[in-house]
Amino acid sequence: MAKRVAVIGSGVSGLTSIKCCLDEGLQPTCFERSDDIGGLWRFKEKVEEGRASIYQSVFTNSSKEMSCFSDFPMPEHFPNFLHNTRFLEYLKLYAKRFDLLNYIKFKTTVISVRKCQDFSTTGQWIVVTESDGKQESTVFDAVMVCMGHHIESFIPVQSFPGIEKFKGQYFHSREYKSPEGFQGKTVVVIGMGNSASDIAVELCQTAKRVFISTRGGSWVMSRVYDDGYPWDTVFHTRFSNLIRSILPWPLLKRVYEKKMNQWFNHENYGLVKGSKIKTLFNDDLPSRILCGSVVVKPIVKEFTETAAIFEDGTMEDNVDVVIFATGYSFSFPFLEQSVIKVENNEVSLYKQVFPPTLEKPTLAVIGLIQPLGPIMPNAELQARWATRVFKGTWTGMLCYMHNNCQHAKHVTRFILKWAQLICSGTCKILDITDQGRKPRILPLLLKDPILALTIYFGPCSPFQFRLTGPGKWDGARNAILTQKARIIKPTRTRVVRNSSNNSLISYLLKIFGLLALFAAIFVSLQ
Repeated sequence: MAKRVAVIGSGVSGLTSIKCCLDEGLQPTCFERSDDIGGLWRFKEKVEEGRASIYQSVFTNSSKEMSCFSDFPMPEHFPNFLHNTRFLEYLKLYAKRFDLLNYIKFKTTVISVRKCQDFSTTGQWIVVTESDGKQESTVFDAVMVCMGHHIESFIPVQSFPGIEKFKGQYFHSREYKSPEGFQGKTVVVIGMGNSASDIAVELCQTAKRVFISTRGGSWVMSRVYDDGYPWDTVFHTRFSNLIRSILPWPLLKRVYEKKMNQWFNHENYGLVKGSKIKTLFNDDLPSRILCGSVVVKPIVKEFTETAAIFEDGTMEDNVDVVIFATGYSFSFPFLEQSVIKVENNEVSLYKQVFPPTLEKPTLAVIGLIQPLGPIMPNAELQARWATRVFKGTWTGMLCYMHNNCQHAKHVTRFILKWAQLICSGTCKILDITDQGRKPRILPLLLKDPILALTIYFGPCSPFQFRLTGPGKWDGARNAILTQKARIIKPTRTRVVRNSSNNSLISYLLKIFGLLALFAAIFVSLQ
C-alpha cells in the first residue's frame, strides 16, 4: 500500500508537492482552506483569513523561464513577467496537465498535526481537519507544509509612537487592493520593499502626495537587464555564480554597487543608507522620484493626530493614510513547538526543509525560502527530495539522523540575509537539494558541447534539473536550447531586421572566454 501524505496548502508549493508525491507512487491528500488553488497568486477583492493576499496590479519579479516548473514550460506566447492572473492561469494549466485537482479537499482547514504515539517507530502523524463545521481525524505517513510566509501581517506599532492617536486611516499592505478611494489624499507608505514601492508608484497617479518612509535603503533593480533580457536570465547563470563564489564579499559588494548605480545614483535619490541593504524590483520608481510624484523620507519617528514626524525633524501634516509595508511574521499554529519552534521570526530547518530534531524525517516544510530569484523551482526541488525521503529511496537522511552534529552546517535559518543570498545565488540554492540531478558540465562538454555551453553561460533555468537523475524528463534538453526563443517571442511583436553582427560577436566572445577559463584552470593545475 502506498504511503499516505498530507499536503497543507494548494499554492505553488502545494501543487508541486502533490505532483512529486504522485511521481514517487505516494498517495497525497491536499487540504486547502479556500475554494480554489493558487495561494498567493489568486487575487481576491477582500482579504481572507489564513490566506495570502495581493493587490490587483501585482506582477512577477522573476521571469517565466526561471519561474516555471521543471517539466512544464510556460506557453511561449506568455510575456516574460506575468500579471497575477496570467500566473494563476499557468498554475491551473499545470494542475490540469497532471490531474492534481482530484487530490485536493477544498474549504478544509487543518486544525492540528501531532505525532502518533508510536511516532519514533512509524513516523506517522494524526492530522485533524475541519470542513462544514465537522472535524475529522486521519493518520498520515508523512506531512508536507506548504503555507508560504505571506499570511500574518507584521506591524511594529511599538516602533511608531503616537500611531494609536492618529486620526487618519492606517493598515498593512496586505489589505491594499487598488488605488481606488485614494484620490486627493496624502499617503505615507512605511517600508522599502517590493510592496512598498509598487503601492507608492501606483498611488502617486491618483493621490495628492505620496511619501515613502524607510529606515535603511534598497537597491532598485529593473526587470529589464543587459541587452533587454529579463534580469534573472542574465544574473543567474552558472558562470556568474562561479565568479560570485570566488570574489570576497567586500569586493563583490563594490561590484554590485557600481552595477546598480549605472542606472541611477541611489544616494542622490535617498535610497541607500548604511550597510543594511536590500533589493527591490520596480521599473518606475526612479522616474516617479525624479518627477516629484513620490518623495523618499527617513523613518517616521512619531505620529500626531494628523501628522507624521520623521527622524530628520521634518514633518508632513494633514496625512490621510498610512500603509505599513513592514513585512510578515509566520508561524505553524497547527504544530507543537517541539516539532517546529519559531523564534524572532526565524526557524531552523535541515537544508531548509526538515525540522532537525525529529526522530523520523516524515515532515517537510516546502517553499519557506526567500532567495534573490524565483521560489517556484526551489520549492519543486525541495518537494522532489522530500518525497524520495518519505518513500525511502534516498537514504542520506538516515546518515543525518544518526550523525546529527556532522550536518550542523546544513541547518539553516529562515529568513536568509541579503548578502548570503547574493553570494550563493539561485544556482547554488537549487543545487542544495538536487540529489543527483545537477548537470555535470565537463563530461557534458565532451558529449554535448552546445548544451553544456548553454547550461554554463545561459540562464540557470529549472529544466537543468530534469536532464539526469530521478525524474528525468526527455524534453529538458530541447527546453533549454529553445529558452532564448521563448524569451524573445513575446517581445518581438514587430519584426525589425538586425543589420549588425552583434550576436555573432557575442557568441565568439563567449567561446574565447570559455577557452580562456579552461586555459587558466589547466595552468593552475600544473
